[in-house]
Amino acid sequence: MGHPAQARTSGPPPFLMRKLSHSELLARQQANKKSPRLSFSVLLNNIRSLHNVGSIFRTADGAGVEKVYLCGITGHPPDSKISKTALGAEKEVPWEYHRNAGEVLRRLKAAGHRIVLLEQLEQSISYEKFEPAAPLCLVVGNEIEGVSEELLALCDQTIEIPMAGLKNSLNVSVAFGVVAFHIGNLLRRDVPQCPVRGVF
Repeated sequence: MGHPAQARTSGPPPFLMRKLSHSELLARQQANKKSPRLSFSVLLNNIRSLHNVGSIFRTADGAGVEKVYLCGITGHPPDSKISKTALGAEKEVPWEYHRNAGEVLRRLKAAGHRIVLLEQLEQSISYEKFEPAAPLCLVVGNEIEGVSEELLALCDQTIEIPMAGLKNSLNVSVAFGVVAFHIGNLLRRDVPQCPVRGVF
């Protein structure tokens, strides 16, 4: 006895996947420009790779980050290597360069910002258990050495991304992306007039 033939259906599928047109993407982009950014900033300290800096700019734009602080040896625009991965996001997200990251964090703390460090420490909790409250500044340190003891002492909370594999960490720009969208989505719950910004 042969296998029963598979049932065949005719007509259009129950739903049709369709890519957004260029004009639709532009319309979404224009709508996003009117959306308020979140009270959520990021401080990059001693990031050595300009490609990582550019990638973080692009991700920061997509996550609705309000400002990027570039500190220490971290490169800053204008720079072709940053532009290569930022794809213009460095012109959309406000940024400041400061040689001394500690001074920036002390100023933010004095203004009521919660300072959160993305780092693997004994005291760190999973980013998934972290409940953010605005205003907030996420600190991201050097790809190899992390942050200094001085900056660590200025942080109110440390969070990490649990690893399931044999490597202990992610690329710094990837790690920032994971945490930035998590924080942004949670903060957006309290800002109903701030829709999710399209990812381009």
